[in-house]
Amino acid sequence: MSDLAAIRAHADDLADFVAASPSSVHAAAEVARRLIDAGFTALDEADAWPIEPGTRHLVVRDGAVIAWVVPGRADAATAFRIFGAHSDSPAFKLKPKPTTGRYGWLQAGVEIYGGPLLNSWLDRELRLAGRLVLDDGTERLAATGPLLRLPQLAIHLDREANDHLALHKQNQTQPVWGLGDAASADLLAEVAAAADVDPARIRGYDLVTADAARGVVFGKDDAFFASGRLDDLASVHAGVVALAAAGTDAEHIAMLAVFDHEEVGSGTRTGAAGPFLADVIERVQLGLGASREQQLRALAGSWCVSSDVGHSVHPNYPEKHDPVVQPVLGSGPILKINANQRYATDAAGAAAWNGWCEAAGVVSQEFISNNAVPCGSTIGPITATRLGIRTVDVGIPILSMHSARELAGTSDLLALTRVAAEFFRTRR
Repeated sequence: MSDLAAIRAHADDLADFVAASPSSVHAAAEVARRLIDAGFTALDEADAWPIEPGTRHLVVRDGAVIAWVVPGRADAATAFRIFGAHSDSPAFKLKPKPTTGRYGWLQAGVEIYGGPLLNSWLDRELRLAGRLVLDDGTERLAATGPLLRLPQLAIHLDREANDHLALHKQNQTQPVWGLGDAASADLLAEVAAAADVDPARIRGYDLVTADAARGVVFGKDDAFFASGRLDDLASVHAGVVALAAAGTDAEHIAMLAVFDHEEVGSGTRTGAAGPFLADVIERVQLGLGASREQQLRALAGSWCVSSDVGHSVHPNYPEKHDPVVQPVLGSGPILKINANQRYATDAAGAAAWNGWCEAAGVVSQEFISNNAVPCGSTIGPITATRLGIRTVDVGIPILSMHSARELAGTSDLLALTRVAAEFFRTRR
């Protein structure tokens, strides 16, 4: 397969992955499905874990998933190579008593999740997706087809809309989903039908909106890939593909850690600030017979690559970017640097990342923020703080971050995956 064909095939596979992952719980389930197909065995947290050299396992905790490959020569002090990402994206989350409406319209009561670019969600067909918890305690994944829309006010009724458009976060963000009287309608019944369950059995739910349009490759020479939830499913997909191909002949334990709730601070049982990763690492080490000293020795020799998207220089807003360091999508993955430790990258991390890129035959770019524009953060500093593992922050450059539909460079997607595979494979 030519490189252009490989790039296109990889982007098409990412489009399939995003379509199957409209919510964080769907993303975790899709990661598990793909890895099980690749020979991994799913474990239950409540069971004893059979940790042995030469095995491949995963565990799902709600919208988070951690998977790992124990090499054939693993011992109690074997170090880890962890590729970290997150499964959630900015969206709208369904409130209690979600069936609302007025003036003959049926609407959905939603709450803003994370920091979405609100205007980007206007005039798009949206899905509802997530999990339903039933009266017997079981859970069902549910995802509708196109169901909702946030219709924009016509220009004739707001002549200044092109000069300044600001949405009221309560009154003007409630999508429509039908016509009629809210008193005789039931939005949850629509979701229940998609999951083939009786709506009367629903006792709880976590449901969010997602763009219903499929990801697409377009532009001159197929340079662009547009999709919802690239932040951060682009990284999750790269990690899944790389880990699925990882062998058991490495000198370290290759691990993929996909966290939930990054967009709202990571402070949950499935977020990077929670105990999930530390719990899994400890259980793997105990399964290999590690003492406390051997556990600490293993962590001291470990690396975490925290992969999340960053900003490409925007041709219409160049003043928002650093005047010298200006990564552009399509020119390779990025190394993310911040003096105030909003990213975990340091000199050792930069050197390691550049070495992995060189070994993978991939050109990397640096990203740094304009001093006058505040910098976001990632799971990287959280993981470094929680575990003391050497951590480097990386990703791909995109435009329209936190939009309902984000824009990436098609070639960057495969390049990131190739570096992730090298990270899992190399001995350096």
